[in-house]
Amino acid sequence: MDNNKHVLQITSGRGPAECTWVVAQVLKKMVQEAADSNLKSTVLQHEAGSENGTVESALVQIEGKNAQTFAQSWIGTIQWIGQSTFRKFHKRKNWFIGVFEVEQSATAQISEKDIQYQAMRSSGAGGQHVNKVSSAIRATHIPSGISVVAMDSRSQHQNKKLATERLLQKLEQNQVEQLKNEFQTTWTNQLQIQRGNPIRVFQGTDFKKEKISKNNKSERQKAKNEIRKEI
Repeated sequence: MDNNKHVLQITSGRGPAECTWVVAQVLKKMVQEAADSNLKSTVLQHEAGSENGTVESALVQIEGKNAQTFAQSWIGTIQWIGQSTFRKFHKRKNWFIGVFEVEQSATAQISEKDIQYQAMRSSGAGGQHVNKVSSAIRATHIPSGISVVAMDSRSQHQNKKLATERLLQKLEQNQVEQLKNEFQTTWTNQLQIQRGNPIRVFQGTDFKKEKISKNNKSERQKAKNEIRKEI
């Protein structure tokens, strides 16, 4: 059965500015293609590159029917064939970035049983009612130790709801940061392995997709040889 939610990491790794430009273009293409396929895309995180309009890495969540098929069509090495827009006389014309899927275990939903709630007395302005009633709520995620406090409302039930929402948001931000660090450290080795067989190839400053027949071994070998000369 097709999973309806997938998180994809687009990264330039430690590549030069040209690779961060490619990441930015791939991000735009992926979001547009998702919309065309009636899929919801959410950019969970993106890190800007050193040049204007470039992106070093991005996390994109894809949701909807056939999200798995969509994800598989992007996962792997992406190649762009074109002249550097940052170094006019640079001879290299083949640039590579990577798209990987984030394991679902890393973005699993937080279980209610992992959250501990503690009633507290609200502090600050609020009058006698606040001082007498323990309406504030501290929500703690037991496995990670991360906690938040909500004291916005006089209703303990409402504060519990707010605390839960804030805790889940904080945990999601923490997960994104961990995933970002993990992928940045493993990217270089994966790039070296996969760069000879890109899942998608784009070319030119208009970033048009180039169709390559995967059944034609001689053409694929020729492309690999040209890549080796350019690197």
